[in-house]
Amino acid sequence: MSSFETQAAGWFYTQPVLKSREDVSEIITALVAEYSTTLYRVAYSVTRNAAEAEDIVQETFLRVLKHQNKLGEIRDARVWLVRIAWNLALDRKRRGKTRPETEDIADLVRTLPSSERRADDEVISAQEQARVLALIDNLPVKERQALLLSAMDELSTAEIAGICSTTESSIRSRIFRARRDLAAMLEKQGSSR
Repeated sequence: MSSFETQAAGWFYTQPVLKSREDVSEIITALVAEYSTTLYRVAYSVTRNAAEAEDIVQETFLRVLKHQNKLGEIRDARVWLVRIAWNLALDRKRRGKTRPETEDIADLVRTLPSSERRADDEVISAQEQARVLALIDNLPVKERQALLLSAMDELSTAEIAGICSTTESSIRSRIFRARRDLAAMLEKQGSSR
């Protein structure tokens, strides 16, 4: 984090009222710089579509701009932003507005690591990732949400509990059940091959 972002973050959490439009602009710029990648991962974990995920990140920051008068009241910007992105992604999925998945080269470029691995290894890796994500989609909704927020978005159980409006112990149970069920599905699929 740059010295400006550190200073802005400290100011952000201690000031109840933002002083000027420039202050708001600087705070939002710092939020975009720090959290846009995390928000993209959150949105992509729900939609499985790069374009939709990008739209959700943009819409998240549009909501921040719309509610900029509340910036001084926010305790944890990361959790607040993730909750906005998560809810937007779920809303889009519920409404069925997501576009069908396509084999878009831009999507593959984003998901495949840039290393010196052979192309066939990359394709196998992408197929394995798609297989695991498909199995995750078969988990019950609450367990799937907890697992995705924990594993893919690297949120703590406290942060996930805040996003899902439940207790930390409930989140820990959901993650445990999701991992157990996913392991069973992987084992079953492996033995049936």
